[in-house]
Amino acid sequence: MEIKKITDDSFKQYGRVFTQGYEVTDLIAALTKTDAPKDSVVYVPSVDEFEALPIGKVIKDSFFGGLPTQIGYCNGTNNKLNAVEYHRSSEFGVAATDLVLLLGKQQDVTADFSYDSSKIVAFFAPAGTVYEMYATTLHYAPCSFEGKPFRNIVALPKNTNTALEGFSLCTEEDKLMTAKNKWLIAHKDAGIDGAFAGIKGDNVTI
Repeated sequence: MEIKKITDDSFKQYGRVFTQGYEVTDLIAALTKTDAPKDSVVYVPSVDEFEALPIGKVIKDSFFGGLPTQIGYCNGTNNKLNAVEYHRSSEFGVAATDLVLLLGKQQDVTADFSYDSSKIVAFFAPAGTVYEMYATTLHYAPCSFEGKPFRNIVALPKNTNTALEGFSLCTEEDKLMTAKNKWLIAHKDAGIDGAFAGIKGDNVTI
């Protein structure tokens, strides 16, 4: 599939790229100490070391408006879509290595919560890119660029993507919730336990 640059105007439908205002050098340096598997993907929602850096307070105050914030990472090797998720909030990201984002729009999710994978768009984010993905942007784990392991900072409101506790169903959409502030639609071929398999079409591969 075509892979567009994250600086392409079409990315503005999904998020924005920051070229100034966020100094992330120390954050990237700390991330390079973490594992990036060659055959899988690992996600850690919150890392104390990241959050204690000066940029941690900047992200909390400037990006999330003072809300309690977690800063973690998603690292590894991946070349498939597998699922799409969304939150009730924007996501702050830093590509510490070259990587590819597979993105869609929540507006394209149908009334029965299915999603056509042909609507997915790929964006290349070079190492050092600081970006936002809007709350309505469908996303999941980044993909590797040229098969190399990727490292990606992920900042979200505190407790996002952590285990549900005392959760009670209210609407049909709730069946998509697999963690706090995480609504997920999976592809059947991904075999994600407990996930609603609503992605129609190919499991997009790059």
